[in-house]
Amino acid sequence: MPRATPIRPPVRPPVWVRNGEELAHLVARLRGATVVAMDSESDSLHHFPEKVCLIQVGTAEGEVFLVDPLAHRDLAGLAPLLADPAIVKVLHGAAYDLASMKRDFGFEVAGLFDTMVAAQFLGLPEVGLTALLTQVLGIEAGESRQKDDWAVRPLSAAQEHYAAEDVRHLCALRARLTESLAARGRTGWVEEECRALEGTPAAGRVFDPDDCLAIKGVRGLDRRGLGILRELFVAREAWSHERGRPPFKVMGNETLLRLAAARPESREALTQIPGCTPTVLARYGEGVLLAVARGLAVSERDLPILRRPAKPRLTPAVERRIASLLAWRADAAPRVGLDPGLLLPRRLIEPLAQGAPAGLPALEAVDGMRRWRVAEFGPEILAALSGGGSSTGPRPAACAGSPGGGRG
Repeated sequence: MPRATPIRPPVRPPVWVRNGEELAHLVARLRGATVVAMDSESDSLHHFPEKVCLIQVGTAEGEVFLVDPLAHRDLAGLAPLLADPAIVKVLHGAAYDLASMKRDFGFEVAGLFDTMVAAQFLGLPEVGLTALLTQVLGIEAGESRQKDDWAVRPLSAAQEHYAAEDVRHLCALRARLTESLAARGRTGWVEEECRALEGTPAAGRVFDPDDCLAIKGVRGLDRRGLGILRELFVAREAWSHERGRPPFKVMGNETLLRLAAARPESREALTQIPGCTPTVLARYGEGVLLAVARGLAVSERDLPILRRPAKPRLTPAVERRIASLLAWRADAAPRVGLDPGLLLPRRLIEPLAQGAPAGLPALEAVDGMRRWRVAEFGPEILAALSGGGSSTGPRPAACAGSPGGGRG
């Protein structure tokens, strides 16, 4: 995509929305709009459980509204706007924002356009928002503030500017990207992916004590160490809720592993363990010793067992089809200018090789396959499956060619 003449709509200061009256004004302002830009900021790096702290709304005219859910939590007035498929909602990297807003406010979203997805389908080398604004619109973005604590009020001038700029140019960016997508015949591809993204489930976190067994480095512990680690893991979760801080900020996984291996039974022993700083000892020292004691008291039969997940054994025919699909993907991806993982994700390759669909209808029925893949690359995929070996019989004649498969 050639770099265009910079687009710089008139910069207006953002308008804060902090109460019901101001929210009603925003909803009225957006009534009749065909496209709005949106983003959100959360506090996952600083607080626990996390929450949405700011929602930014931008218009095609360059206006920006900063909706403050910490000041006014009832945002039901925005729900009809978000659920209306006739109003395009432009977001960048929408999955996290959608999951977070669904969790906190029960929003459902229709009419999504994700600028990151669009950039991926155009084969752009960098798909981050900062890079796209520079490459497509000629706009230089400022310093990132993604690691800030967005629960703090008031926001600094720099934070307010960053939040506003995250949505101010999204409508213009969408306009440029849609032009390029149309020129390459990929508008429908992006629309289908965005419809799938709209179904992103609400974010949720279910705590499982045995999740500690997935911590990197856990295989260096014996079963007694695993028992102690599990008790420490449960204790850390409770401390996180009590203090409202993310678990990794209460005590790092490396410290948990060291404690589980050393099995300290006194405060003096705790002081010898890296990560057990004076602050950690003051806040959690007694709790750590109690968790270690509980782990030491667990009966042998109740200690955790570390098991490697059993991988299904693949037949030689399935392995050949996997290899054939990977080879096809490696050849086709540069030909059509797409990342291999976008053209045919790894999550689809084994199901395709296992099921060996015979024909385009069967191929389209594979969960997650998408119509655009079948329409553009279906015959090539079927040919690759057939060339990789099959026990299901000959392939249909449609496998021989690929209408439009090489369109770039």
